[in-house]
Amino acid sequence: MSNTNYLKKELIGLPIEILEAKNKSLVGIKGIIIDETKNTITIKNHSIKKIIKNQVILKIKFDKKIIKIDGKLLLNKPEERIKKWKIKQDLN
Repeated sequence: MSNTNYLKKELIGLPIEILEAKNKSLVGIKGIIIDETKNTITIKNHSIKKIIKNQVILKIKFDKKIIKIDGKLLLNKPEERIKKWKIKQDLN
């Protein structure tokens, strides 16, 4: 399964780590995704952090696979992103 196939999946509840970020203090933060909006992901670890999607590269664990995703690919409301990537895949 390619990384774009994961873009149509629900992210809430998944383990995440920030690999790269415009704000270097965010690099290395790990936690569980507890919320997602059009432009942000909220992560819970020992505190709650709201992360701007287009400023990070993430490592997300789906089932037993770990993938790297540029946050820019996650922009849109979750329901719009899921539809968008499903339509693109259906066209291929």
